[in-house]
Amino acid sequence: MAGQNGRRRVVITGLGAVTPLGNDVETTWEGLLAGRSGAGPITQFDATGYFVHFACELKDFDPTVWIERKQARRIDRFAQMIIAAARQAEADSGLDIAREGERVGASVATGIGGLRSYQDCYDTLLARGPDRVNPFSIPAIIPNMGAAWVSMELGTRGPLSSQCTACAASNMAIGDGLDAIRLGRADVMFCGGTEAPVTEVGIAGFGAMRALSRRNDAPERASRPFDSGRDGFVMGEAGAIVVLEELEHARERGARIYAELLGYGVSSDATHITEPDPTGTNPARAMTMAFGDAGIGPSEIDYINAHGTSTPLGDASETRVIKIAVGEETARKIPVSSTKGSTGHCLGAAGAVEAIFTILAVDRGVLPPTINYESPDPECDLDYVPNEPREADVRVGVSNSFGFGGHNASIVLRRFED
Repeated sequence: MAGQNGRRRVVITGLGAVTPLGNDVETTWEGLLAGRSGAGPITQFDATGYFVHFACELKDFDPTVWIERKQARRIDRFAQMIIAAARQAEADSGLDIAREGERVGASVATGIGGLRSYQDCYDTLLARGPDRVNPFSIPAIIPNMGAAWVSMELGTRGPLSSQCTACAASNMAIGDGLDAIRLGRADVMFCGGTEAPVTEVGIAGFGAMRALSRRNDAPERASRPFDSGRDGFVMGEAGAIVVLEELEHARERGARIYAELLGYGVSSDATHITEPDPTGTNPARAMTMAFGDAGIGPSEIDYINAHGTSTPLGDASETRVIKIAVGEETARKIPVSSTKGSTGHCLGAAGAVEAIFTILAVDRGVLPPTINYESPDPECDLDYVPNEPREADVRVGVSNSFGFGGHNASIVLRRFED
């Protein structure tokens, strides 16, 4: 059935995730609504001597639940996580991919790729010489292999792409999947992102640029979006997948529909390698483009899941961006939350994790909270759903993702209606 502008309508029929709050979607959602933080001392390496000693890591993640043990050893953690998420989403959707693999594709993003494998390769090279480097190193490192492993494990043979646009990457992967279905290149797309940056290089690099919070004495209180005491983000890791499906295809097989993906907008700042556009106009263009693509006006928006990383510049900038995009008066009426207070910042996976949260807010009528919000900032003066979830009639939700280098992406989701 054709929808807005005569295009194919696209709905969400499956979800899968491994996050710092849980190794599946329901556990993650329960932790989010309970106001839990995924932060704790780093366990993947000895962080003594580093600026930052904590992160939002996965807990008790066993890749062999999803991948044969020998194969799991040859795959970087970022790929292990997205295979787990994709398998969950496949089961949740009820799809029989083997029947129509040519019409099923994948669009899976990452900001960095196999950072642990890169570090292991380099360490081996220095310590033992080039002849001892693992021959599986390059396939484990390169960023496209998250998408590639999803395709190989699930048997998708439609469009296959891997966006690598920093923290906007998985929102862009979802947008690209939407376009692929609208254009008729696929009927189903597995879309999302994955990131495993809790490594020596990841923590040292982001720590050196002072992007990370240094609240080493209180990790669970460190990620505090929009709060006046915020001092940087908390590194997170995650893998998340949403299944996009053409509406008639979903109806024909009796699929359960979570929500409709209605619009996508994208823009660039051309301003700075890490800092947001100081005017706010370019990220706001991504939002207004998404509204136009969805055929909605600002007054129809019931919830915004903010990028909200807990950095001093970023959160103030996004507040300004939202006001430009929807108008200041309307902005004060729309609930806005940042779920990174709980999950930390999962970089290239963030948009996919937060898309799932927005989908569930629309589907279940509950707004997730912004935890650790204690002291208002005059530059951040919107309704941030502080500390407690809120029941609400959420018909339309928006999710923002903004990345280093000036990458901006926004998606619009709506409660499914015939």
